[in-house]
Amino acid sequence: MNYFINQYKSSANHKFQTINLPSSKSESNRLLILSALCEEDFEIHNLSEARDTQTLTRLLLQQQTNKTFDVLDAGTAMRFLTAYLAVSTHRPVILTGTERMQQRPIGTLVNALRLIGAEINYLKKEDYPPMEIKPFQVQKSGQITVPGNISSQYISALLMIAPTLPSGLKIDIQPPVYSIPYIEMTIQLMEKAGIKVERNGYALTIVPQKYNAIIHEVESDWSAASYWFSFIALSQLQSEISLKGLLKDSFQGDQAIVDIMKQLGVTTQFTHEGALVKKASKPLSNHLTLDFKKCPDLAQTVLTCCAALKVDLEITGLESLRIKETDRIAALQIELRKFNCDLIETNEAQWSLKSAGFQTKDKIEINTYEDHRMAMSFAPLALMTNLAIQDIEVVNKSYPGFWKDLESVGMQLSKK
Repeated sequence: MNYFINQYKSSANHKFQTINLPSSKSESNRLLILSALCEEDFEIHNLSEARDTQTLTRLLLQQQTNKTFDVLDAGTAMRFLTAYLAVSTHRPVILTGTERMQQRPIGTLVNALRLIGAEINYLKKEDYPPMEIKPFQVQKSGQITVPGNISSQYISALLMIAPTLPSGLKIDIQPPVYSIPYIEMTIQLMEKAGIKVERNGYALTIVPQKYNAIIHEVESDWSAASYWFSFIALSQLQSEISLKGLLKDSFQGDQAIVDIMKQLGVTTQFTHEGALVKKASKPLSNHLTLDFKKCPDLAQTVLTCCAALKVDLEITGLESLRIKETDRIAALQIELRKFNCDLIETNEAQWSLKSAGFQTKDKIEINTYEDHRMAMSFAPLALMTNLAIQDIEVVNKSYPGFWKDLESVGMQLSKK
């Protein structure tokens, strides 16, 4: 099913209403694994309603009866369950996912787990799901080295199982290290559950320990908030919106959206309820340099917003986008061309966004490539032209209420 989003007509001083953001999917999924590794259940409040989190919850609850674990399109669940099942399953099990999931590499994580002592066999293509995971027998090594320029979910998966290993684990992360905030999130949640992580630069040592049961309330999701920052950036001066549940001192790396959007004329004021986001000026410059190594999930939102504002970008840190729900770099290149903008790889690991030619037509149709972030990152452009968004259900992966929230601020949606 597709949506037409009709352009919103607002006054210069329009104030959008309060948005109750969804809970953090990243935080929720980590807490579910930590709870499963603990001998007692965690008390988790405000757990995410995202499809990825629901999938992980269901599979963990069915652990005693399932022989096949199908994560569908949930990349976090695939990585976390690979490590979790490698040390916890009592019988051979199969871990699989959608066709796209079977195209997303898992080899770096599996190789590390095999060095530790896990027995994991690929059932189709080497380094890719589906896999058979057999019960853990003997720990072969207490030290592994992993590259830091991979998905941080691999490192988080290894960190979370480390305290349960007979000899513990030392993880040497080779720089450069991408998505550091997500690794920090994992460590802070582990420490809240009583686990001591010894740090020596990028070397992390965890001795055998037991997780303690905790009570934890999940934060609102900064990734979800980023789309509303984009709406404000593209709106008229003095427009504002209140985003509930956001914390200034957050676990989440995507809080970087505050500093990025400040350069685009958007200010953020934190209150006891969350964050008040306001359009204060035009972009401070028409040419910015941004690095997404620490916050790759913001890339689609920021690039699309900058294109519409005719702000050119010099960009690094996009490498991991090629192995997400789709090849996000290729998807952005195709869809941004519909607005006469170009995303060009200028050198290895460096990109340039050319936005000066941005233009709209009466209606532009956006292909989402089965990627939730493609749908939501392009939606704010409905402030500038009528859009048709394909496959609207993709937002259920992380933000099921996105379209209803969009209507609540006055956008007119009609199904095709």
